[in-house]
Amino acid sequence: MDLSGRVAVITGAAGHLGQAMASTLSELGCSVCLLDRNAEALEKSANQLRTKWNKPVEQLLIDLESEDERKNVLAWVTQKFGRADILVNNAGFVGDSALTGWVVPFEEQEIGTWRRAVEVNLTAAFHLSQVLSPLLRINSKGSIINVSSIYGVVGPDLALYQGTAMGNPAAYAASKGGLIQITRWLSTVLAPDIRVNCISPGGIARNQPEPFQERYIERTPMRRMGREEDFKGAAAYFASDLSAWVTGQNLMVDGGWTAW
Repeated sequence: MDLSGRVAVITGAAGHLGQAMASTLSELGCSVCLLDRNAEALEKSANQLRTKWNKPVEQLLIDLESEDERKNVLAWVTQKFGRADILVNNAGFVGDSALTGWVVPFEEQEIGTWRRAVEVNLTAAFHLSQVLSPLLRINSKGSIINVSSIYGVVGPDLALYQGTAMGNPAAYAASKGGLIQITRWLSTVLAPDIRVNCISPGGIARNQPEPFQERYIERTPMRRMGREEDFKGAAAYFASDLSAWVTGQNLMVDGGWTAW
């Protein structure tokens, strides 16, 4: 599997999953464009990739809630590389317990927070696909990879979160479900020049409270939570010509969570 000469644009590239996908694509020969809103983490990720794989890396500090900043990505990528072959819409609005109207009961979830989640998780992915489509279609081998979630497919079991500060807001599930459907929509509209597929991760171990991890693992057929490296193969497959006749698909990478 060789992606030499191709250019990949990855959003949320300084996060755990974004770093893993960027590293995979760089290892396979891609030049990579890293997009994130965290300047310090973005700089660190870019430097690590350059050192590890000795492939071209460019980084762009961006707020994906801004339509104007998203519009500027086309000119920036064109100026840096003159092409784009792969777009990974990985950035996700996940929030935390400190965010107003987020990890609260259904009745208290706020419309303003809902709009922010939808803007990042769904609208930004649609808009960047639109913005970069002129570059992605040039060589008739473009690939868009959206990153959704198991909660874009199934509802939450709130018992998992009892006794913790964690939660599962409706806006997260709705926006991730929408991302799966826009994957299908784009796959038919952009074919045959651009393939569009989706990866839906299950829960990834990130120092969550022990009671949550125990409950989650008990409900997972593979009897563990995910690791970042579990998603590298899916990203490589959808980015490469191995999936040349695959489009509009949503791949569950969840240890069997949705197989029950």
